Amino acid sequence: MRIFIYGSELSAATAAAALSWVGHHVHWLAHESETWESLAQAGWMSREPHLLGQLQESRAEGTLIVEHQADAISQVDVIWLALSPEQRSDAARLMMRASAKAPAGLLLINNSTFPVGETERLQGLLKESQLSVALPDMLEEGRAWLTFTRPTRWLLGCDDAESERLVRELLRAFNRRSEIFQSMPRRAAELTKLAINGMLATRISYMNEIAGLADTLGVDVEYVRQGMGADTRIGFEYLYPGCGFGGPNFSRDLMRLADVQFSSGRASALLEQVMDINENKKETLFRKLWAHFDGNLSGKTIAIWGAAFKPGTARIDQAPVLTLLESLWAQGVKVQLHDPAAIPALLEAVGKREDLSTFEEDPYLACEQADALMLVTEWKAYWNPDWQKLRRLLNANLILDGRNIYDPAFVASCGLDYRGIGRRADVTAH
Repeated sequence: MRIFIYGSELSAATAAAALSWVGHHVHWLAHESETWESLAQAGWMSREPHLLGQLQESRAEGTLIVEHQADAISQVDVIWLALSPEQRSDAARLMMRASAKAPAGLLLINNSTFPVGETERLQGLLKESQLSVALPDMLEEGRAWLTFTRPTRWLLGCDDAESERLVRELLRAFNRRSEIFQSMPRRAAELTKLAINGMLATRISYMNEIAGLADTLGVDVEYVRQGMGADTRIGFEYLYPGCGFGGPNFSRDLMRLADVQFSSGRASALLEQVMDINENKKETLFRKLWAHFDGNLSGKTIAIWGAAFKPGTARIDQAPVLTLLESLWAQGVKVQLHDPAAIPALLEAVGKREDLSTFEEDPYLACEQADALMLVTEWKAYWNPDWQKLRRLLNANLILDGRNIYDPAFVASCGLDYRGIGRRADVTAH
């Protein structure tokens, strides 16, 4: 098929790479906010496994053409939209152009993070003979290529058999192992995507509340987590307490779901609580640090491991580290921060400062002459550190584990003072 992709989101880049890889002829127009030239240099793009290499290979083979204007829209079978919520007006302008210039039978695939009902609104701008489906973005940052080419499911929102037939043909190469399409009306698919992330966020925030209660009651939350997860009605997924979640898609979907509920006259006290709990959790490590030093933080130096909102990405959108840094700097704390991928994004967000030193290679450099170490992002390189080396480097021998990846009893046996999220160093959970 001949496909026109519009957008600069991760979903646009992944669709361009994967669809051109399997023989479709793809024209990709990056959004004006981030051109192909800037995308090719972006840290998040280069660190997505396989993605940039496949884009370059497809361009060399001629199955992918990077466009700088929308002229090719008159020659395609499919328009694939992958835009951010702020770019809805640009989608509408493209649809009006498609209505006038694109052929009958054109299929619009809305892969954007738009409000519920937006696919239908865009359909209204097309000719009656042109079709539309909602195909919500289900990619995972850091695993985008894998989740597109070996998907466990696609939420396919369509209201006619011809649209479904065309989408199935378009994605046939990725639907051979098992049936991965969940077909439903367009609005249902759009709402389902938001509802999934709302449920996951609720689980995380609920577990964080239980971790706080465990702290108060002197209970190791790891026992509680394992007991809850062993119940088949609950399971272990997204049941790990921590110092808050971030990320562009997760946070954006929560806000979008809250907006949908508010605009429908059904304001959600639950979602408001979930978001409030998450924002509050981003300050947890700071509060533990404050308590340990009885509020005397001025002049202290704190090492931080991890800035990205999750391992495997270079992005820091709504990442807990941003809240943490503001709290530390407000108390006159100097920060030495290591992250293997997200330093450029961090410096772009906060600028160069005298009270911030950054490191990308050796994480132990961030710990030299520091009073304590905060673990914020659970990169695999941090899971098994040299504890004796940390004991020599850290002035106060304090470890603040924001992801509960360490064994409290083992860390304590190495002569370090451990603080986790609802974890206790005087007992061991197996």
